[in-house]
Amino acid sequence: MPSPLAELLGALAHVFERLSVRWYVFGAQAAIVHGAARLTADVDATVDLGDVTAAALVAALQEGGFALRASDDIDGFVERTRVVPVVHVGSGMPVDIVLAGPGLEEAFLQRAQQHLVEGMAIPVACAEDIVTMKILAGRPKDLDDVVAILAAGESTIRIELIRDTLRLLEQALAQSDLVPAFELAWQRARQV
Repeated sequence: MPSPLAELLGALAHVFERLSVRWYVFGAQAAIVHGAARLTADVDATVDLGDVTAAALVAALQEGGFALRASDDIDGFVERTRVVPVVHVGSGMPVDIVLAGPGLEEAFLQRAQQHLVEGMAIPVACAEDIVTMKILAGRPKDLDDVVAILAAGESTIRIELIRDTLRLLEQALAQSDLVPAFELAWQRARQV
């Protein structure tokens, strides 16, 4: 019998296959795949809708066993936030589905890799992109995930890809703290 997470991911994969859209898992579930020991009760996924409308996505999710978590003005919410908040009815697990935009999310989609979750091939953001996303989030638990991912994949992780992506983000966001935060995490990971 599949776990609640596997049941949810299978249902999500089925919806996205029916719509013929590209997607990947990110967030804590992806951090776990890449070596972080962590508990989480939700799933984050990014989807590139292409020509599919957000309304068609919502309808397909509802047909696929998901219910909306925000009932008031869902169209306005999705337009403002580019997030479709749902819950998988069978498992009770919440899912945030981010609608991909051009640029960085497109690169993340291209670099996503298939990983087996209870025998199912699921696209997961690559370790370097998870590190980048978690450095950007900057919460203590995200930074702990970064250290764990870097320590687990120290010999294979493309450190320069992370630095280059963070530099692009620093320029785009007019920030200068992302690369230094990464360097501190990288230093901690090498001491683990």
